[in-house]
Amino acid sequence: MPISMYQASVPLLRHQLKNLIGILEKAATYAEEKSIDQTVLTSSRLYPDMFPLTKQVQIASDMARRGVARLASVEPPPLEDTEITFPELIDRLQKSIDYLETFSADQIDGTEEKEIIVPTGKDQNITMKGWPFLAFIVMPNAHFHVTTAYDILRHNGVEIGKRDYLGSPD
Repeated sequence: MPISMYQASVPLLRHQLKNLIGILEKAATYAEEKSIDQTVLTSSRLYPDMFPLTKQVQIASDMARRGVARLASVEPPPLEDTEITFPELIDRLQKSIDYLETFSADQIDGTEEKEIIVPTGKDQNITMKGWPFLAFIVMPNAHFHVTTAYDILRHNGVEIGKRDYLGSPD
């Protein structure tokens, strides 16, 4: 059975964001149990020139929402990048999951050859087909930022492991 663009995007992105919520919940518990100000963890980085945890979560959220929205030719609702606590980050992820759940397969399937305009952040855009956009931009970026958020927290002693990252199949 061939996999559809919807199956390759929405359920996988939703799964990643749900797992990240679980990881952040464990981090919040860890901070509370160890009497660590949670902003110490949410502002942590793996290396000085890398984004902190808050930005990693924000980008993972944005990649999921904006990627699926572009495939469906809709504009996603904006989310301000103001989160600094675990509850705020979790709320952002839940809003993104809720948004992903508004899409149907009819909106996403058949977009493999659709022209997608991708802003590069430098007042320039690139245009690419739907499948390469999903396979080489959206999914790897979402994985990268979820993984980096995991790595930041694990590096700071939060007791999480591979099972937390992978979660259980929905």
